[in-house]
Amino acid sequence: MVEDVTCRFEGTLALDHLSLEVDRSEFVSIVGPSGCGKSTLFNTISGLLRPACGRVMLDGRDVTGETGHVGYMLQKDLLVPWRTVVGNIVLGAALTRGVTRRDREEAEALATRYGLGDFLHHYPHALSGGMRQRVALMRTLALHKDVLLLDEPFGALDSQTRLEMQMWLLSVCEDLNATILFVTHDVDEAIFLADRVVVMSGRPGRVLEEIPIPLPRPRDLEALTAPRFIELKRQALGLLHGAGSEVPT
Repeated sequence: MVEDVTCRFEGTLALDHLSLEVDRSEFVSIVGPSGCGKSTLFNTISGLLRPACGRVMLDGRDVTGETGHVGYMLQKDLLVPWRTVVGNIVLGAALTRGVTRRDREEAEALATRYGLGDFLHHYPHALSGGMRQRVALMRTLALHKDVLLLDEPFGALDSQTRLEMQMWLLSVCEDLNATILFVTHDVDEAIFLADRVVVMSGRPGRVLEEIPIPLPRPRDLEALTAPRFIELKRQALGLLHGAGSEVPT
């Protein structure tokens, strides 16, 4: 997907010849110290940023600098306050081609299927933090992209809500055939959700190591205390410590 990408900002090297290959329908978590270029990597993949060198490939096609080929969800839900749950889910269609009855029916079906059926016509101010993040993710899913970039989507939630959202996302992933890249500062979250964890170095960002996650799916809370999970966490934290960075918690 990403081949030998280098990015610079006003003389600062953010990413240094970074390469990352992701298989179709794979869930890949990305961890690393603050400022290592995780968001820069996502901006490059999404086409919002053109790298100084290297390229982004999708299904064998060079999409470097092109937008519109991935779904991108940020940490802030960015819900439009004057739109209802359904109105926010169909926002992508509203901004590009206009909303059809089919778009609204699909939005209602998504919301109902994933736990917000009783809140279809509620406005964001009436929703909890977890509900708002669900709407933001459903808005991303409604774009029908094969690749989803999720940039710390649960980072602002309290620990209990965050765990609930992780479990919810796992259930959603069982229904999806999407390829997911997930940035997080939480090592437990990275391991719990992913098929593979990519550990990045401090700036300039490089891939330090890739850790396969052989935990069986579907996953439940028992996975968080399994001996294999603890071993994987120790490995990831050891790499992050070795990178000379602040260790995510």
